Parts: sequence; structure tokens; C-alpha cells
Amino acid sequence: MGTVAAVAVGLVALLHLYFLVLEMFLWTRPLGLKVFRNSPEKAEMTKVLAANQGLYNGFLVAGLLWGLWLGSAGFQFKVFFLGCVVVAGIYGAWSVSSRILWVQAVPGAIALALVLMS
Repeated sequence: MGTVAAVAVGLVALLHLYFLVLEMFLWTRPLGLKVFRNSPEKAEMTKVLAANQGLYNGFLVAGLLWGLWLGSAGFQFKVFFLGCVVVAGIYGAWSVSSRILWVQAVPGAIALALVLMS
């Protein structure tokens, strides 16, 4: 179970690394516009806010990878940062789009459950 949990944590970290790249570097580019369903005008007006969101995703990635690097000693890091992923996903689903629940909160909750069971 420990390996499955570690793989799940790693996948959540990769997902948030992808979010970081989208929000910090591709927000105003075709892929970013498509993923976030933005117009070029709206993307241009909000690119600083998106970059800030991307930076926060980077902190989640760092915390999850730190927890993985520590192995079993990183249990509390994994639980804390996966909890942050789930809470942020629930808030994003409530405040922005229900898609965020499925893209962010559910994978984080699955990984969290696996970590807690391992």
C-alpha cells in the first residue's frame, strides 16, 4: 500500500506542477486560454493573479515532493499538503467551477486516503 500511496502523491504533485506551468507561463497562450476557458482579453487582465495561483501550486508541489523524499518520516507533510490540495479544490469548486472538484479535490482526496491507509 505504501508504494501505491507514494505513486498517488507523486501524481498529485505532477498535476499541480502542470497547473503551475499553465497558470504562470501559459495563461495567455492558446493552451491556457482553452483549459481555463478564457478570452484573450480576460486572460491578459488576470495574468498576474493567475501567476500568483501558479506560485501557490508550486508550494503544494514542493511540500508533496518533500514528503515523498522523507519516506515514512514525511507522513505528516503528505497529510498536510494533500489536505491543502483537497480544501483548495473544494473552495475552487464552490467559488469558480465544479470541474475543480474533479480535477483537484478528488485526486487529492484519493491520495490522502491512500496515505492514511498506508
